[in-house]
Amino acid sequence: MNDEIRQLAEQLLVQGDTALTERERRVLSRIAHRRSITRNARSEFESRMALGERLADKVAAIGGSWSFVGGFALCMLGWMAMNAAWLGFGWDPYPYILLNLVLSTLAAIQAPIIMMSQNRQAAKDRVQAAMDYEINLKAELEIMALHEKLDRLRTGELEAMLHSQAEELTLLRAAVDGLAARG
Repeated sequence: MNDEIRQLAEQLLVQGDTALTERERRVLSRIAHRRSITRNARSEFESRMALGERLADKVAAIGGSWSFVGGFALCMLGWMAMNAAWLGFGWDPYPYILLNLVLSTLAAIQAPIIMMSQNRQAAKDRVQAAMDYEINLKAELEIMALHEKLDRLRTGELEAMLHSQAEELTLLRAAVDGLAARG
């Protein structure tokens, strides 16, 4: 079967070179040379990430979790409780202007970091989709090669059966001619 796949891949490369994309040519080349197409998209993508990008992903993972929301809610309640307990003598009395400033600053910093992380996730998804396409293309080509091989086997069997029937007809004619000559 390896020869059939190689022949099919080389045939497609020769006949349809202008109609194929670079990715399709790469898949066919890998098939023809029996190299694997599957790769780990996540590790491949993460190996190219800079330290800042990794840090942004960690911040987004923490900032987008329920533990962060719960912990931050407790901090805000603690801030308000301590300032309310001192009845106007706290460092940030009601209406908590300093707390508002801290929350606004946090939102202004956290939002772009989360958006950068989401953009990288979308890029990871595109890389994964491209790899899935290559794997599907290879599977389709191998299925085509199997169909071609089955067709050749079926044709060979039919030719053998027709040859056998022709021999049987020759024997039957000889038997009929022999009976006709005797009788």
